[in-house]
Amino acid sequence: MKLKPSAFRFPSVKPKSYDTSKQAPDFASARDNDRMLVELQRDTFGYFLHEANTENGLVLDKDKEGWPASIAAVGLALTAYPVGVERGFLKRTDAVKRVLSTLHFFEHCEQSKEKSASGYKGFYYHFLDMKTGRRAWQCELSTVDSALLFAGMLAAAVYFDRDTGDERELRDLAHKLYARADWRWAQNDADTVTMGWKPESGFLPYRWQGYDEALILYILGLGAPDHSLSDASYTAWTDSYKWKEIYGHEFLYAGPLFIHQLSHVWIDFRGIQDDYMRKRGIDYFENSRRASHIQQQYAIRNPLGFKSYDDLCWGLTASDGPGVATRKLDGITRQFYDYIARGVPFGPDDGTLAPWAVVASLPFAPEIVLPSIRYFINHLRLKEAHPYGFKATFNPTFSVSGKEYGWVSPWHYGLNQGPIVTMIENYRTEMIWELMRSSTFIRAGLKRAGFTGGWL
Repeated sequence: MKLKPSAFRFPSVKPKSYDTSKQAPDFASARDNDRMLVELQRDTFGYFLHEANTENGLVLDKDKEGWPASIAAVGLALTAYPVGVERGFLKRTDAVKRVLSTLHFFEHCEQSKEKSASGYKGFYYHFLDMKTGRRAWQCELSTVDSALLFAGMLAAAVYFDRDTGDERELRDLAHKLYARADWRWAQNDADTVTMGWKPESGFLPYRWQGYDEALILYILGLGAPDHSLSDASYTAWTDSYKWKEIYGHEFLYAGPLFIHQLSHVWIDFRGIQDDYMRKRGIDYFENSRRASHIQQQYAIRNPLGFKSYDDLCWGLTASDGPGVATRKLDGITRQFYDYIARGVPFGPDDGTLAPWAVVASLPFAPEIVLPSIRYFINHLRLKEAHPYGFKATFNPTFSVSGKEYGWVSPWHYGLNQGPIVTMIENYRTEMIWELMRSSTFIRAGLKRAGFTGGWL
């Protein structure tokens, strides 16, 4: 796909489809907003520049010494590299080299039933050793994390479209690796897709059911040229959805914010509907807009009385936390958690908020996200002295000596960094969405899932 150069200038931050009648007062100028977003995007992109093994393309799950790579982080890096090229953070030749190193690794790494292999049946283990690329921690072969990896490969394949030897090889390898995955095997003789597999015990007892981050998984599985998912798989998944009304908003429910965002990194759901959404008169984009506002409303109502929750300070998702602990604070016994899927409004909630999850809602609800980003930067100073933008999470209720705003995660996570880079770009220029609209595999998957309308 040949992208229009004009599509990637620095426009005003007013989004193309945003109804200005809904906008809250915002006293920052468009230029100030642009500057803020560019700085945050550039700082966040640094994670993929410096926390990757350039020899094999693997990206750290989090920037802790000795930590393994996450294949989801790799998929997000592959998606972010084209953004980096367009924004001037990375030269195109260097980006091609990084992508090719990544694809060569996944082409040649061991695919077998061996416990130390990197993958099996075209899928890959959730965590891989940064140096050797072999399975880490006896983790599961992850279907959804493999899907995020494939999405990144396909994004890179569309963007790097020049008629050069390296870019032709890049496209061929990305398509080959995606086509190799055996999605029918991952169904394990049922309609829905299993969450994973282990060589020690076989398939996990859990499946992708109920609205979750697997939207991108089912679309890629249906669009695959070989070994694609069965026709019944998508309907079996949507049959397990739950529609709820919360704070006056009707929407397809999921508690953690990332569920409403992750598939949207790659796919523009504005104006396209599957059968489930047609019956309810909205699309997945509008659903995510409502979910974002519900998150803010929860913080405003603050039913559990946590510190700092308000219209500017919100965002619960699957995230890092201060650790498993029980504290009695102001007469209330509080239970705190480590990494857990925090959600609204039914919990769990221990006062931990994720700035990155707020940023990733930028395309859906800029009227509430932009003021919050400025608040995180200028008032809470959550980006100050941090090499890659926002740390993963913070918890004002969990007090720490010498810290004005409580506990702040010491880590950055690749899974958090990617949506910041890409969703800022989708908001400002729609770059990734425009790229993926031209992917024959994405289009095929959407159509098999029953999507119609809009750009389809």
